[in-house]
Amino acid sequence: MSTITGQPASIDPLALRKAFGTFVTGVTVLTTVDADGQPRGMTANSFTSVSLDPPLLLVCVGKSASSYSAFSSADSFAVNFLHEDQTALSGVFASKSPDKFASASHNVVHTGAPVLNDCLTWFDCTVHQRVDAGDHLILIGAVQAFGTSPAAPLGFCRGRYALVKDPLPPEWLASHGMIVSYLVEDDGKLLLCRDKDGAWMLPAAPRRIADGKLPLAGGDTLALLPDDTFLYSVFDVADGDPGYLIYRARLAPSAQEHQLPENFRFFPLDQLPFDDVPTRELRAVLRRYVGESARRRFGIYMDSHDGGRLAMVDGVMPWASTLHAATPTLKGQDENHC
Repeated sequence: MSTITGQPASIDPLALRKAFGTFVTGVTVLTTVDADGQPRGMTANSFTSVSLDPPLLLVCVGKSASSYSAFSSADSFAVNFLHEDQTALSGVFASKSPDKFASASHNVVHTGAPVLNDCLTWFDCTVHQRVDAGDHLILIGAVQAFGTSPAAPLGFCRGRYALVKDPLPPEWLASHGMIVSYLVEDDGKLLLCRDKDGAWMLPAAPRRIADGKLPLAGGDTLALLPDDTFLYSVFDVADGDPGYLIYRARLAPSAQEHQLPENFRFFPLDQLPFDDVPTRELRAVLRRYVGESARRRFGIYMDSHDGGRLAMVDGVMPWASTLHAATPTLKGQDENHC
């Protein structure tokens, strides 16, 4: 191990950077909104948890970064940890691209800062304190909301990406809150997606989508009509497992020719693969949806200790009369509010 004796006359910044770089970190994308309301973002690996009570974290923003002015004046920001399949996304946000968010599906949760839909973990923060620190600005954020997923993290060491072997501990649940899923119908067909075990599931999102863009694999999205999205079912699967919020939605006309990833498929309502749906609760949701679609009258199911409640929605739904013509938004993340 190298040692230094006495007081050095100067420190070589390149050598110092290499020394700093031997500390293995994760990779984050910091996001905010500038004075004109435009989303801004940059890749960074300087992140530290600061406090649980109150919930605080800190990140460092280089003063030479093109988005420095936005972060130095914004009232809020988000920290998005990247997972092992997001090296390309890291490169985009590390670049000088004028439209970094074109390939990054994002949403707003609490503060208005952009939160990446498909990431390992996210924190939505208000600015607690700014500290000037040499060629960087330290931002201390007060966490207002956060979410996480069971994906493996993307690491960084010695100036390059590093994959981290990350077996999920048995006691670490994929979600401690609610998984948000969508019944997306188009022309009498329902969208399902295969999970890693080959089972057919409803497509899920980190939270209820507000911009009408359902995240798909690889950062792609599928456009829905946000005004035509309705709550359909709320239930738990088993003790200790996440609960489910299920919405029904309508595919936007502009998305009807969209090329879906290979693990996504539209099934006719009379050909749903019930035998390959992994839970009886989800099979029950799908069967109810098929029956209610035939009657053009939908209900909202709420789980309860004695078997649940189903409230029928009286009156014509906004898109009920066009259901045949064009009816239809990470990996599941749990959302927590502080």
